[in-house]
Amino acid sequence: MAERTVSVRVLGIVGSPRRGGNTEALVDEVLAGAEEKGAATEKVILSELDISPCKACDRCLKGVCAQKDDMKGLLDRMQKSHVWVLGTPVYWWGPTAQFKAFLDRWYGAKKVKFKGRPVVVTIALGATSSEVARHTIGMLTDSLNYLAMNIVDTIVAAGVQERGEVRSLPRVLARARRAGTKAAAIGQAAAATTSSD
Repeated sequence: MAERTVSVRVLGIVGSPRRGGNTEALVDEVLAGAEEKGAATEKVILSELDISPCKACDRCLKGVCAQKDDMKGLLDRMQKSHVWVLGTPVYWWGPTAQFKAFLDRWYGAKKVKFKGRPVVVTIALGATSSEVARHTIGMLTDSLNYLAMNIVDTIVAAGVQERGEVRSLPRVLARARRAGTKAAAIGQAAAATTSSD
């Protein structure tokens, strides 16, 4: 009897409110690389969801978040995915407000949902020096390491101010696609162990 191949599920989460922009293009490229490995991909745009900032009420520590918005559904989709692709542009040396609100709401999630999960980070910025992204990179790296996640790659595209300008940087796009392929390969093992979900 032939062994059944389980498709890896890869979820892209775009923190930029600008559709068709550089952040979304980077996430799309990572997802395309994952699809080359046979992964099933999905993408969400945070600005199109209702995700409120954390209220610091600590009700989530008792099991249920006090807020009734789209975060619960997104966390469910994240749980069902084997690999995450996180994307944000740099706004004032940090991630967008939409991305930060999303990240802060991880506080109430069960940490087992994060441990060991492969993740690719993409960051776009208009400044020509990637040094301007240092705080965003540091925040995400520290947060993901704290949750014991597997950071497959962090792709930074500097000097891309105009919508879709990143498409003129073939090396960055190639790296993003390779990261997607690698992440999908890593996620295959997780897909095999959760195939009964």
